[in-house]
Amino acid sequence: MATTTADATPRSTSISRVVALGRAELTLLGRSKTALYMGLLMPAVMIYAMHSAIGGANLDKTGMSVAEVSMTGGFGFVLVFAVYQNLVTAYVARREELVLKRLRTGEAGDLEILAGTAVPAVIVALVQCVLLVAAGVVWLKLGMVERPELLLAGLISGIALCILLAGATAAWAKSVEGAGFVTTPMFLITMLGSGLVVPLEIMPDGLARVCELLPLTPAMQLMRGGWLGGMSAGDAIQHLVTALVWVALGVFAVRRWFRWEPRR
Repeated sequence: MATTTADATPRSTSISRVVALGRAELTLLGRSKTALYMGLLMPAVMIYAMHSAIGGANLDKTGMSVAEVSMTGGFGFVLVFAVYQNLVTAYVARREELVLKRLRTGEAGDLEILAGTAVPAVIVALVQCVLLVAAGVVWLKLGMVERPELLLAGLISGIALCILLAGATAAWAKSVEGAGFVTTPMFLITMLGSGLVVPLEIMPDGLARVCELLPLTPAMQLMRGGWLGGMSAGDAIQHLVTALVWVALGVFAVRRWFRWEPRR
């Protein structure tokens, strides 16, 4: 029996569609000097600035050195700059250019479109984190990763949450220029309260307990504990549960508020 044209034409899979979208986004990322600066250089700049700023701080309660605090805090800066802020801009730009609306008329589903747009940011974040660990181990002699599973769990949950937060935040930006303004609150809250600059161990107990509930704090604590060790099973489970709760809330926020068409 002859094979029809429709039967002979291979159908794309979900993975192939995400890869194709990711490849296109990676090309666009390479053409954007601002996005490259935010994703590649800003984390390094912030790590250096933080190392200088906390050089005279009393870190006895943390059990960590200045290098350990600044390098592990660098994970958070990678998540905020390479994933969260870059993705907010990307989602807003694609929305206002009607790219998202056109993509929804094709084979790709909503989740595939969001994931494909996020592929370059995820790649940059993973590479940055690997380089961060390599620099800490080889250059600063911080020692090998003590608990790789905790570091990986924190990184995966942090990236997933930043993608979701970017999707939810993008709904509030009317233009690409406005994307920088809507990301500022999240950046400040994370930098000051999630242990990027000031470890929770040196905060007052009441403030530390509040900061433990911030969106990126669980991921930060897992990544820090994964690299340096010293985290109990109970603390690890608590941070994992909190991270999963935030991811679930992020899914709800994206489903509720993400906008596929330009804001008028």
